[in-house]
Amino acid sequence: MLPEQQRQVGLGLTPCSHSNTRRATLAADKLAVLAALGLQWAD
Repeated sequence: MLPEQQRQVGLGLTPCSHSNTRRATLAADKLAVLAALGLQWAD
């Protein structure tokens, strides 16, 4: 589990805000993967 996720769980966010956060996290992960692939192609 990521430190950020642990912190959010510790804060006891509501399910609604947690799902929104998870969507934002997934979007960030996709961008990170695309960036990593772009760097590989750049090589």
